[in-house]
Amino acid sequence: MHEILPFLIEHGYTVLFLWVLAETIGLPLPSAPLFIAAGALAGMGHLRLPVCVGLGVCAALLGDVFWYGMGRRSGGRILSWLCRISLAPDDCVRKAEVIFARYGERSLLVTKFIPGLSAVTTPLAGIVRMHLSRFLFFDALGAILWVGSFTVLGYVFSEQLDDAIFFALRFGNTVLIFLVGGLAFYILRKYALRRRFLRQLFSARITPVQLKQKIDAGEDIIILDVRHTLDFEADPYIIPGALHFPLESLKQQPDMPREREVVLYCTCPNEASSARVAMQLIQRGIIRVRPLAGGLSAWREHGYPVELLDRPTSS
Repeated sequence: MHEILPFLIEHGYTVLFLWVLAETIGLPLPSAPLFIAAGALAGMGHLRLPVCVGLGVCAALLGDVFWYGMGRRSGGRILSWLCRISLAPDDCVRKAEVIFARYGERSLLVTKFIPGLSAVTTPLAGIVRMHLSRFLFFDALGAILWVGSFTVLGYVFSEQLDDAIFFALRFGNTVLIFLVGGLAFYILRKYALRRRFLRQLFSARITPVQLKQKIDAGEDIIILDVRHTLDFEADPYIIPGALHFPLESLKQQPDMPREREVVLYCTCPNEASSARVAMQLIQRGIIRVRPLAGGLSAWREHGYPVELLDRPTSS
């Protein structure tokens, strides 16, 4: 612990740049504490504030442009991959899509302040074909706000943080134990909640083979595509006979016959959107609801047909 402060003073610029780049690429490394520490060191005269802000912004832009390009090249597939490596894979795409759909390019100004969302909104900008110049403009403003606010905060309160650093150096082992213990508790709690969610979901879902058999047998079932509108625009193909029923428009939909079986599918990890719609339909008295295992991707992997839908049926 006593070697950390001299190391940051000597290699602070390099650590700051690489750390921010790693977070924007998708690693779960919160940069805000590092910005505050860099600002505090600048206030003590060990680093230069404009250089810290400039390096942080450049690193953020570099990572964001990478994901913007991946979004343009790979479409919705990149979102599923990003969320599979996050601590909350069942929520991150949905939150990012809701924010991006509501605020558009302006969402790039604030999503960096929300852990995990920046790495999703930047490929979304590429998926919806936002012009590169507008993406760079709003993303650069967002990066300046993000880096600048925390760095200036550390600079302004550098004297108080100096006392905090002295305390941390004196009681380093105790502080480290509390930090590691808190992080471990957070990860274990997330894991436990996720496992419970998956167990509940697994017991109700239907496989692509079972669904295809029901369709071929002419069973009276309702198939709902519950992908977010942004997902649908990126890949406007549905299972034959399905209705596009985005989660955000559920409250505006009329009641469905309660005696018919309803099959839901999406493209998000672990059929998360399907599970949410299923829970809401069950609350409305429609109890024969089953998410499709693996969603639209699993249906395609089995070689089953899809058809192009020009526009969402919910519009």
